[in-house]
Amino acid sequence: MLKKREYPFLPPQKGPYVHSVIHENTLYISGLTAQGTSSQKKEFLDQAQEVLSQIDNILEYEGRNKSDLIKLTIFIKDIEQTSNLRKALFQFYDGNLPACSLVEVSNLIHPDLKLEIEAIAAMV
Repeated sequence: MLKKREYPFLPPQKGPYVHSVIHENTLYISGLTAQGTSSQKKEFLDQAQEVLSQIDNILEYEGRNKSDLIKLTIFIKDIEQTSNLRKALFQFYDGNLPACSLVEVSNLIHPDLKLEIEAIAAMV
């Protein structure tokens, strides 16, 4: 059975998808951005911290924590921001390192956005 979730503490989705889906013992979090937040027009690090905070809030809402993260997939518009991203990730992970992929992309859904992150977490 699938559980599809919308979270009231996140900006509403702009497309035909939900914030997350739970299937059996796995939480799949859709790609999150700073769109619709106070960080949307800010610098890369501010946007990264905003998106990681959104993931943290989802995990907390679902009764999970960062140690339950299985994998993150990160899309960034400027690969030169990798060192800033690493700083934000090491702070966020707090020693709970998941698998991770990093992909440079030419564009995201809005020109203000500098990154998008999707995540997978265990629900057991």
